[in-house]
Amino acid sequence: MWHDEDFAGWYPRDGRPGLSPAQLTTVCVLQCLLGLSDRQAAEAVRCRIDFKYALAMELDDPGFHHGVLADFRERLIRGDRADRLLDLALTRLKEAGLVRERTTQRTDSTHVLAAVRDLTRLELVTEAVRAALEEVARTASHLLIGLVGEEWGRRYGGPVRLGKNPTRPKTRILAAGEDACRLLERLHRSGSGCRPGPQADALRQIVMQNYYRDEAGRLRWRTADDGGLPPSSCAIVSLYDTTARYVRHGHIIRWKGFAAHVTETCDPDSTNVITDVATTSAATNDGQALPGIHTRLARRGLLPGEHLVDGGHTSPVHLERAAREHQITVSGPLPGNPTRQHRKGEGFDRDDFHIDSDRRQVTCPQGQVSAGWHSPYPTSSPTAAPLIVARFTKSQCRPCPARTQCTTTADSARNVGFPPRELRDLQLRVRAEQQTPDWKTRYAVRSGVEGTINELAHGHAMRHCRYRGQPKAHLQHVLTAIAVNIERLSRWSVIEDAPPGRPPTAFQTFLDQQGIPRPKSWRTLGT
Repeated sequence: MWHDEDFAGWYPRDGRPGLSPAQLTTVCVLQCLLGLSDRQAAEAVRCRIDFKYALAMELDDPGFHHGVLADFRERLIRGDRADRLLDLALTRLKEAGLVRERTTQRTDSTHVLAAVRDLTRLELVTEAVRAALEEVARTASHLLIGLVGEEWGRRYGGPVRLGKNPTRPKTRILAAGEDACRLLERLHRSGSGCRPGPQADALRQIVMQNYYRDEAGRLRWRTADDGGLPPSSCAIVSLYDTTARYVRHGHIIRWKGFAAHVTETCDPDSTNVITDVATTSAATNDGQALPGIHTRLARRGLLPGEHLVDGGHTSPVHLERAAREHQITVSGPLPGNPTRQHRKGEGFDRDDFHIDSDRRQVTCPQGQVSAGWHSPYPTSSPTAAPLIVARFTKSQCRPCPARTQCTTTADSARNVGFPPRELRDLQLRVRAEQQTPDWKTRYAVRSGVEGTINELAHGHAMRHCRYRGQPKAHLQHVLTAIAVNIERLSRWSVIEDAPPGRPPTAFQTFLDQQGIPRPKSWRTLGT
């Protein structure tokens, strides 16, 4: 899969010789394949003969210290080296003819839990103060003289475990906030002699996101109605992993961490190979990961001809961009009409209006022509198409007998928003195509990627981060993807034909003899 020469650019030209990076990479892959810790992996290299054969080591090789693996991971997370490692593995598979370009590929995403404890906001602030005190005590303990007293020792002398219903919550909230402000002020007045560490920086951000000063200068606790809370895309949920985010999908899935997007081939003539893994913030829209996936696949020379995705990854903007830049047909259900009338099935929705782009006007179902046509407005979401807004006047809408089917406000006029002509034509064409049986048959193949997500999550624990921080979480996902590819290809190369099916039971044979229908299964013979 790789040689030491492939990693030459990652090391300096001078200095003492290091361990083989190709062997360390293989050990990291085997860690994710077998679920081993650093100590267990180092012990396996030292004692297990199968590891020594896999690493091309002598049988009496003493191995290495387990701390080497942590240092090697720090080297792997710099820049885009994790993606380059996947590039290298896929290049070897492509040269062997095990994966090729312009086939059908599919993508799905899943949630990933960060390796942090679930904290309430009060626990977060209190633990942030304690961690900052620990950091200052290690680096500049003289700054704590005169600041830390007996009360601080009781509050922050041990790990914080307050629970969801602590006693005197308001008193604890204000006390923790005041202590945090005094500590930050002491660090600020210390000047350049003491440079704040990562825990002090995290404490500063946590205080800003959870407290504010009122007009009288008093410290107040932020709520949704008082002071406002930061959006989930930037709210810190753990001081030990400031890249993790809290997200809620519907009423069931809630997590703190990241999202993983897995892309694999689905060619019926060969085994499925994972071609890309993207790790994004949990608060990132799924569609924002699609351009990056196509860019990396183009760099690897593994662009698909058709890309099957779910509704979270699709938008007219991405469909048009993928076809224009990479000649990829992105197949997936487009988002529905967002208007209130379409959601409730009442009144005139956007599709009931006739749009004339040449004349720059819109005609309503009652024959009224719009009085204004405004150029495309840029949207806040990168996945949404820019909108052209056609406006009707109040004098047109007030006397209209069907006004209640357009707007519920008595003193307002109807506005109609729609994408530019090119994107709208694409949207209409794709939605019409998605109603055909041929498209539904092709798109049914996408559901197989959910089995891959299940394999990665339950078979290789990809849904739980082994390390803290988004870069290390991405490295874990890349190593897991390489391990799964090796496992799949090893199994596929040994088994030439499909395994025989399970023979029917005696009762099933009796039902067949009597002509009585029974549920069929792909596991049994003759089905």
